[in-house]
Order: sequence, then C-alpha cells, then structure tokens
Amino acid sequence: MSKSGGWFAVVTVLGALLLPFWAEYAGEPFVLDVIIRLMILAIAASSLNLILGYSGMVSLGHAVFIGIGAYAVGIPAYYDLNSGWLQLAAALGASGFFALLTGLICLRTRGAYFIMITLAFAQMMYFIFVSIEEYGGDDGLVIYSRSEMGPGVDLDDNNQLYFLVLFCLIAVMILIHRLTRSDFGQVIRSIKINEVRMQALGFDTFRYRLVCYVISGMICGLAGWLLGNFTGFISPEMMDWTRSGELIAMVLLGGAATVVGPLLGAGIFIGVETLLPDMTIYWHLYLGILLIIVAKFGRGGLLGWWTRWQSRSRP
Repeated sequence: MSKSGGWFAVVTVLGALLLPFWAEYAGEPFVLDVIIRLMILAIAASSLNLILGYSGMVSLGHAVFIGIGAYAVGIPAYYDLNSGWLQLAAALGASGFFALLTGLICLRTRGAYFIMITLAFAQMMYFIFVSIEEYGGDDGLVIYSRSEMGPGVDLDDNNQLYFLVLFCLIAVMILIHRLTRSDFGQVIRSIKINEVRMQALGFDTFRYRLVCYVISGMICGLAGWLLGNFTGFISPEMMDWTRSGELIAMVLLGGAATVVGPLLGAGIFIGVETLLPDMTIYWHLYLGILLIIVAKFGRGGLLGWWTRWQSRSRP
C-alpha cells in the first residue's frame, strides 16, 4: 500500500469510528442507519467478490446466503432463543453447509450453466421459505428482539450495532486480503486464469474452488445475520435473484478482485438508492446508465479507473 493509500485508510477508519457521535450530535440517526446497511451489503458484496473477482465464478444466487443468515436470526427468535452466539453459529453453519451441498453440484459446471444452476438453487430456497406459513411465508417474519451477545452488549442500541457491523466489515476485509495473498489465494487466482494448466501441475482445482465457495457463503451468511438484526424483519425476498444482481452490480461498480472495490460499489449503490429517489422516480435508469458506462469503459470498475488515472498523472 502506498503512503497516500495508508493515510486514506487511517482517515477513513477514524471517520467511521467518529460517525455515530456526529450523528447523535447532529440529530441525524437516519445517516447511521444508511451507513449500517451500506456496511452490511459491503460484507455481502465482498463475499461474492471472493468467488466472482478472484475465482471467476459468476453466481446469480448468492443472495440466498443472506436469506439463510437472516432466517438463522428470525427462526430461533421465533422460539425465544435470542442468544446471538447461537444464532451466529447457526448462520455460519447453515450457510457453509448449503454452500458445500450446492457447490458439489454447481462447481461441476462452467459459464452460463454455473450461473443458471446457482440461480435455480437460490430460487428453490426462495419458494421453500415462501411456502412455510409458520415463519410468515411470503409476508415475512418480524424479529421482536435483537440478538443477545452477553453482558455489556446491547444491540438494541444502534451505536453498538454500528460498531459490531464495522468490526465485522474490517475483519472480513482483512481476511480476504490475507486469504487472496496466501498460497491458497494464489492457486485460486491461477485457476481463474488457466484451470487446465493448474490441473496439469497436480492441483485439485475442484477442491480449491469448493473451499473458496464455502468460505464465500459463510461470509455472506454473516452479512445475513447482521441484516436480520438490523432490519428486525426478514422475508424470502432477501434471497431473490434480483438481490444477487444488486451484489454483482456493487462488485463491478467498485472493482472486482480488489479488497476495497465491493465497499466502494456498495457506497455508490446505496448513495444512488438513497439520494436520487428524492429527485426522480426514474433513479434505476441512471443507475443502469452508470453500470453500462463502467462495464464499457471502466475495466476494473471505478477503483481500476482511479488507479489508471493516478498512474497516468504521475510524472
């Protein structure tokens, strides 16, 4: 990381730490809610980036793990089991198990077939939860109490929930940074470039891709656990294919195969979603135009464009 990049990271983290105090002082609790949602979606987008950007696996059903993580909060809470650690373990375990089972099938396909089969599994889960009337079906399920994490921690306080989400986001970004620069990450990157050559060198590419897929699913399950606590309401709509499309848009907008890209993409997406509806009901049109421009001219997303601009501006 360059010196300017290091200073930027320090200032960003300090700003994030001070934001709740500013929001309380300025009487702007809505800003805190927006940033919490942004960070949760950044975690989910980062998990997708792990398989899309670094591994070349385009999943149109990745939001299913958000739904699984959210229902891991809602279903235990429905039975008055409010232990946050129990719910978190359920979210990570269920997401990882579902990723393992579906990955054993999905990862034997390539290209459009992989996209369609991930979509098929996600829609299956969507309709399963729609059909379960006990947990609200299509109407969703209200969570009346947030997770109980132990003495001194009260997630009903939005400030404490904010710092928990911030901690999880930083931890996920560090994990992905370390993982993608490890020997495992180098193998995954190489498989994306030339899988046949990696197989000829003796690597079990299927196993590497499966492990990567399971890790990605568990990280997204963590985002679902956080989102369930934040919204206090869950529904099958969380795992609809359109939500997966939004995650893909965030990754591509910010920059695939970068640690910061999904966070930047989530920030742009939430910013457009929050600010433009006050100006026009056609805000989706402008978001679509931005995506087309980035896809056509911004190889590597906005972060890639910024990096290339900086390299050209240097003497």
